[in-house]
Amino acid sequence: MASSALGTILAVLASLIIAANTLMAVALLRLIQKSGSKGLYFVLNLAVADAMVGFTATGVAIDEFSQSSYPTQIFCVLRMAFVISSSAASILSLLLIACDRHLAIRKPFHYLQLVTGLRVGLRLLGVWLVAAIIGFLPVLAPAFQKISSYKKCSFFGVFHPTYMLTVFCVGFFPALFLFIYLYCDMLKVASVHAQHIQEVQQAGLAGGCPPARTTSDMKAMRTVATLIGSFTLTWLPFFLASIVLTVCSECFPYKVIESYLWLLGLSNSLLNPLLYSYRQKDVRLQLSQLAAGLKRRVLVRLRNGRRLPGRDTKALPGRDTKALPTVSCPRLQD
Repeated sequence: MASSALGTILAVLASLIIAANTLMAVALLRLIQKSGSKGLYFVLNLAVADAMVGFTATGVAIDEFSQSSYPTQIFCVLRMAFVISSSAASILSLLLIACDRHLAIRKPFHYLQLVTGLRVGLRLLGVWLVAAIIGFLPVLAPAFQKISSYKKCSFFGVFHPTYMLTVFCVGFFPALFLFIYLYCDMLKVASVHAQHIQEVQQAGLAGGCPPARTTSDMKAMRTVATLIGSFTLTWLPFFLASIVLTVCSECFPYKVIESYLWLLGLSNSLLNPLLYSYRQKDVRLQLSQLAAGLKRRVLVRLRNGRRLPGRDTKALPGRDTKALPTVSCPRLQD
């Protein structure tokens, strides 16, 4: 019963993650075509990585419903490797977004020269390469594997504690510290800009409205802060508990980590598109246009479905004929 409940929650969460990030990716593609902004490719990569997190979580949910027991070792290693790789790609994509916003605030006049299509492509390729290495390291180095005695695939059932501790200490915490450093540095640069603007305004050289660049900097900082806060609140409990379990296997039940704390970490892939679309007006506009276009298509199909061939289109007694206007052939010819 507990396994079925966990599988249901995991399946629902995975479906929401895939749907939200797919809509986010479509909206970003439309926005990129209109604006041509290179920085949006990092956000698009985040949506793709989060969608892959949803797909890998779907496989784990299927395992929870499956009645088969004791899967093969290589199957479990590959299953968990895909899960870790997609999660690592999501975290690294968040880091790329933070670095991009930091560069835009630090060097606004050289940003377009520094962020070229080639450099963006190389950074995205590097993200997926590093994520693949992190996830598939136990496949390349069998010393990081251990023989599983569990009926289902799990992190601590197929990966050696040394590998788990290495991933947590070398991957997660440096990324978290870099997040904090980038945000603090952006906050310092923004405060310097605000102080300079205040001095100019006091000297009577500027109007009462803040420059557009300052407003853009503040929006970028709030977006980055929101993403960092979501990332920390959702993933930090899982990583801390996993480190405790890796060091002391009797101190913490692994079922709690894999059944609850991991689900909390997965929810970050659902929060990312929701928070980013909430913070960015352009993305909200694209999503509203997509919803309006879908609504029009549905109404057109419903309207066409009601007009069956050979059906008498004469007005019925007591019905207003102006509700469905018709166009005559002479009018079409005009």
